[in-house]
Amino acid sequence: MASSALLADIEPGWLTDGDAVLDVELAAHARDSALGRRMLAAWLAQGQAAALFAPDPGRHPDTTRTRWPRQRLAALVRDIGVLAHAPAIRAETGRDPVRRLKAALGNGYLLALDRTVWDGHIEGAQQAVLAVGFARALAESTAADDPQPMHALFDAQGRAELVAWARRRDPALADWCLLLHPPGPAPTAHLPEKPVLRVYTHHDTRAA
Repeated sequence: MASSALLADIEPGWLTDGDAVLDVELAAHARDSALGRRMLAAWLAQGQAAALFAPDPGRHPDTTRTRWPRQRLAALVRDIGVLAHAPAIRAETGRDPVRRLKAALGNGYLLALDRTVWDGHIEGAQQAVLAVGFARALAESTAADDPQPMHALFDAQGRAELVAWARRRDPALADWCLLLHPPGPAPTAHLPEKPVLRVYTHHDTRAA
C-alpha cells in the first residue's frame, strides 16, 4: 500500500473516480486512513499509474519516491530538457543571449554543448518546432529579466523525454514523473536512448 506521503505528492488532477476528479478535501481524508490509501492506490493502478501502483512483491510504490524525491527528479528532468534543446542552444551565439543562458542553466549549459553526450542530430521539422519554442522562451526571459520561461520550457521537454525513456527502462519512474505534475498535453520526445541514459546514470550515481 502506498504511504500518505507519496499520495500527498501526487497532483490532485490524477486522483479520479471514473471520469470525475476527487474533491480535494475528500482526497485528503482518504490519505489519512489505510482504507482510503488502498482505494486511491487502486484507482491510480487502473489508470496512468499502473506500473507504480501495481502489486509487486519485490517493489513498494514508495521505493520510487525515495529514490527519486521531487527535488532530485526535477534536477534530472531539467538537465534532460536542456540536452533536448542542445541544437537551439548551440546555434545561439549572441553575447547577451549566451550570457543569459549561462546564468539560467549553470553547468547545464556545458551539458548542452557537449557533443560526446549527444551529437544533436534531429529531423528538420522537429528541430524547427524546438527552435520556435526556444526563441519564444528566450525572448520572454529577456523581456522579464527572469529565467522562468526558459526553465518551464526545458522542464516540460525533459519530462516528456524522461517518461518516453522510462516507459521502456523503468515504468514506475515514468508514472512517478507524470504524477508530480497536472495532467495535460506533453511535447514530443526526440532524444535517443543513450543520451538520456547517460544523464540519468550521472544523477543516479551522484545521488548514491
